[in-house]
This record gives sequence, C-alpha cells and structure tokens, in this order.
Amino acid sequence: MANNTIVKPLVTEKLTILGEKLNRYGFLVDLRSNKVEIKKAVEQMYGVTVVAVNTMNYMGKSKVRYTKTGFSSGRTNHFKKAVITVKEGDTIDIFNTI
Repeated sequence: MANNTIVKPLVTEKLTILGEKLNRYGFLVDLRSNKVEIKKAVEQMYGVTVVAVNTMNYMGKSKVRYTKTGFSSGRTNHFKKAVITVKEGDTIDIFNTI
C-alpha cells in the first residue's frame, strides 16, 4: 500500500525550511489516495507519528507552442501534493531515502 500511495518526496527550498522549523515534509502522492491512506503509508515507510495531513490537487495546464510544422498543443500532468506534519521530536531524513 505504501509503495502505491507515495510517489516521491518533494525537495524544495520552501519545504526544507518547513521541515526544519515546523516538522512538515512534502510528498507527491497518488491522485486517488486520501488522507488516511497517506498517513498510514508515511508512518509505515518512515517510522514516525503523523499529526496532520494537508493535501492539494494541482490540475495540469494547457500548453500551446508554435513550431515549424504548426501549432503544437498539449497538457502538463495532474498531480496531488501532501504536506505531512510529524510529531515533535520525530524527523524524516528525506535525503537518505531518495
């Protein structure tokens, strides 16, 4: 279950600061997963106690560009992001698990 729910951890400047100050970590998760599944998956994979799960759905944007052969249109992928808050004192070492 954990392998299907969590796609990969997010390593951005903003999430790194949140991890250091507020014990929050970001993950790309499966579009169909809910907060309960995400919580169980993170607790199982990293051995931490999850206090809160916040999720965000991002819809893909339409992209159009002009090439030699004419207009080329497409769409970026949809994705779901989860920000996990872990218990005070617990940490997730994302850099060792990438």
